[in-house]
Amino acid sequence: MKKNIFLYLFVFAALIALYLAVSGSKMSDSNIVKIEKLNSETEVLKDSVQNLNLKVLDMQYFSLENNDDALAYYEHLSLEAPSRYIADKLLETNETAGTNPLIPYEGMEGDFKLNKIKIMNHKWIIADFSDGKFWGEILLKYELKDDMGVDFTLIDHLLYTRSN
Repeated sequence: MKKNIFLYLFVFAALIALYLAVSGSKMSDSNIVKIEKLNSETEVLKDSVQNLNLKVLDMQYFSLENNDDALAYYEHLSLEAPSRYIADKLLETNETAGTNPLIPYEGMEGDFKLNKIKIMNHKWIIADFSDGKFWGEILLKYELKDDMGVDFTLIDHLLYTRSN
């Protein structure tokens, strides 16, 4: 009788070991498939990140911050961020009562004020303006003087018309 109990225990342990081996093998195969899928998704994401980086570099092409030749014009001034300084000076023109003096239109729903500013190089700025309902863009020429004053000159402008 003792012999039969050991035989049954051995068969039972062998069945458990067989079950664990088959189960582990299936789990291992499943994990390998998941890992391969994640690796392929990672490659796709790496390509997407690389494409986005190229787009960002392309968008920054016309930018004072990334134009060493244009920044050379401001080396003699003690400015850490010339773009920020110029943008701040331009935004100060918004503080006048009424429409910004650089915008050649009267606001229809309110006063036209500058919103977004892109400093393209050491001479030109493009900016958009809005009164909350209507909007447009202006192209400005600027000059940063040695006394840290900035002169802005309107080169061209446009006002978008609404099409209903």
